[in-house]
Order: sequence, then C-alpha cells, then structure tokens
Amino acid sequence: MSLQNIIIKLQEFWSQNGCYIASGYDTEVGAGTMTPDTFFRVLGEKPWKVAFWQPSRRPCDGRYAENPNRVQKHNQFQVILKPTPDNGQILFLNSLNHLGIDIRSHDIKFDEDNWASPSIGAWGVGWQIMCDGLEISQFTYFQQAGGIELNPNSLEITYGLERLAIFLDKRNSIYNLKWGHDISYSELRTKEEKQFSIYNFEIANIDFLRNIFDQYKNEAKKLIESNLYLPAYDYLLKCSHTFNILDARKAISTAERTTLIKTMRDLSSKIAKKYIKDTGKNNE
Repeated sequence: MSLQNIIIKLQEFWSQNGCYIASGYDTEVGAGTMTPDTFFRVLGEKPWKVAFWQPSRRPCDGRYAENPNRVQKHNQFQVILKPTPDNGQILFLNSLNHLGIDIRSHDIKFDEDNWASPSIGAWGVGWQIMCDGLEISQFTYFQQAGGIELNPNSLEITYGLERLAIFLDKRNSIYNLKWGHDISYSELRTKEEKQFSIYNFEIANIDFLRNIFDQYKNEAKKLIESNLYLPAYDYLLKCSHTFNILDARKAISTAERTTLIKTMRDLSSKIAKKYIKDTGKNNE
C-alpha cells in the first residue's frame, strides 16, 4: 500500500467515526501535536474530533538520505478525540483493520511511553504501539497543554506514516516506498533530505538564527499583548523550529537550552490563557 493510499484510508476511517478532516498546518512543526488543531483543540471544554495529515520537521533527525529509517521531515497522521472515548483502543485497532492489517495475525503491543513537549508546556500518559516489534503509532491521554491542566482530557493518536508503509509494503527502507501511482518516495524526497541535512548540520547561520529567534519571540509577545493569540502561536512555532535548527548545528549549551525552552513555554502558557479566556467569553 502506498503512502498516498494510507492517508486516504485513514481519512476515510476517521471521517466515518465522527472526525472533521483538517488540513495539515502550513508552517514548520516538529510534530502534529504542535499544530493549532491539537494545541488549541485540547484546551477548554468544547468537544472536538479532528484528524489530519501533517508533515513534521525534526532537523536533528536528518541523515543526508543515507539512513533507511530516519529523515528530517517525516509524515504523521494525527487524531484528537475530546473528551477521551471509552473505546479509544478499540477504535485504533479497528483503524488498523481498515488499513488491511489483520490484528489477529500480528503482535500488537501497547508499551508504556509517556510523552512531553516542554516548549509548549504539554504532557500526557500513554503508550507507543508496536506491530511485530516496529513502532507504528503513539497513543497519548493529554493531561496538560500550555501549562494548563486539561478538563476534560483528550486522546491523541499519532500514526507514523512511513513506518506504517514500511510494514504494509514489506520494505526495508523509506526510500523504497511508493508515494502514489508511479511516483516513488525516493523521487520526491531524496534531494530534499540531502540538501536540508547539509543546511541543518553545516550551513545554517548561527548568528542569524539567534537573531530571528529573538525577533520571533518579541513579535509573539507583542501579539499576545494585543490579544491576537492565533498569530502569536504562529511565531511561537517559528521560535521552536529556529531552536531545532540551532540544536542541529550544536549551537546551544545546556544552560541556554533551559533558558530558551522556558521562553517558549512561557509564551505557550500566555497564549493558552488568552485562548481560554476568549472562548469562555464567546460561550457565555
């Protein structure tokens, strides 16, 4: 099964189970968890069911297109269910069946793997899901976002699309996968992985990145003061991606890492509080 077909099948399954199908977010994020359709939707009391395909960038994971299983930009399929359904695990297993995975014939394990994203003040408890020893998904009960305790809690399911495709198509390398029809994953992504690995690890201008991190931070602060929390969150995401490139360039000391993460976490907390206050007013 091609990556394209996996995405289509997951959209079909979760649409049939009450989710609205959102677009992936149009700026760099390290994971689907960081998109507005996750960060904001888990806040507050309003029920939400949303699913979307999200390309995710992690500069430190680049391997110059030489590693068969690790890339600096990978694809996730994200599901948020709020409040947490009683049958969340059954829904997930049914989604595997919908993809053509006979769960009776494979070793499916829910291994404890709690999750945290300090830069957006978020954490949760849950499992990584293994299929015949290969991690294919993350299953998380959100406890906090923007430093705010969540009530009700949400269930996040994150599928690793490349991992799923490797399993379904019995391949030993990401670059041997089919994207769709006659288009290969290698054709679409090899040059991109090589060039971004060179940039992230070797060429990215450290002084420039430090400067724009500060500019993004200051812009976010100004927007928060103007109650424009949605544009402010965009600039927080830009801070996060800039931080990740600096990290790939090995330009961040241990002490500075703590300071920069605190800066982003404080911004996320202020943004979350503005969102809750605003949505509370709208519901009065």
